[in-house]
Amino acid sequence: MIVLYILGIILLAPILGGLLSGIDRVISARMQGRQGPPVLQPFYDVMKLIQKESIEVNMMHRFFVYISMIFIIFTTVIMLLGGDLLLAVFALTLGSIFFVLGGYASNSPYNTIGSERELLQMMAYEPMVLLTAIGLYYADQSFFIKNIISSEVPAIVYLPGVFLGLVFILTYKLRKSPFDFSMSHHGHQEIVKGITTEYSGRDLAVIEITHWYETVIALTFVYIFFASSTPISHVFAVIACILAYLFEIIIDNSFARVKWQLALKSTWIVTGVLATINLVILSFFHI
Repeated sequence: MIVLYILGIILLAPILGGLLSGIDRVISARMQGRQGPPVLQPFYDVMKLIQKESIEVNMMHRFFVYISMIFIIFTTVIMLLGGDLLLAVFALTLGSIFFVLGGYASNSPYNTIGSERELLQMMAYEPMVLLTAIGLYYADQSFFIKNIISSEVPAIVYLPGVFLGLVFILTYKLRKSPFDFSMSHHGHQEIVKGITTEYSGRDLAVIEITHWYETVIALTFVYIFFASSTPISHVFAVIACILAYLFEIIIDNSFARVKWQLALKSTWIVTGVLATINLVILSFFHI
C-alpha cells in the first residue's frame, strides 16, 4: 500500500500543480483584460517541449536539473505521506542547490547571473522555511506532519506570525513578482529567462514539472497550519490553500519586480519580526 501511495503522489502531484499553473494563467489574463490560454495550456506546453530536441551545453548542465527534480519529488512524497518535516526541508533545500549548480554549469552569463540571484533568493527565504519547521515542532512537539495535523488545536492558533512569514516567502517559492528576479514566466525579465536561459526541450519540460511539484509543496505547508484532528479542519485547510494561492496571484499581478537588495532586506525583516517574535513568545508559553 505504501508503494501505491508513493506512486500515486508522484503521478498526481504534478497533475495538480499543472492545473494550478493553468488556473493561475487564466486568472492573470482576466486581471489584465485578456482572454488568456485554456486551463490545460501548461500540459500542452510541456508535451510540446518533450517532443523537441534538447540542446545540451554539457553533461553536468542536464545532470543537475534531473537530480534537483529527484530531490523535489522526494520532498513531496515525504510531506504528503506525513513524514519528517525537517527532513523534507533539507531535501527541498538540496533540490534548490542542485538547480543553482545546473545554472552555473552552463557557463552562460545569463545563467550565471540567474544562478547568483537564485542563491540570493535562497538566502532570503531559507531562514523562514527553517523557522517554520521549528515553530511547528514547538507547537506540537513533533517534526512528523502526521502528528502535527492530528493534534487537537491547529498550529495556526500558536503560530500566526510564522504563518504570515511563510505566506510572504511563498512568493519566492512560487516565483511570483515582486520576487521573481532569478527566473520568470513573464516577458519582463531583463536577463531573458535567467537561470533557465540555456535549457531547452525535455530539460526545460523537467524544470516546469519540478515547479509543479514545488507548488504542491508550498501549499502543503499552508495546509499543515490549519489541519487538526477535527475533520472539518481539513476543509478549512483546503480553503486556506486556495485563498493563499489566489493571494499570490493577486500579488504577482499587482507589483513590479524589485531589486535583490530590497528583496533580501524585506524578507529578513519579516522573518525577524513575525517569526522570531512568535517563536520567542511560544517558547515562554511552553515553559
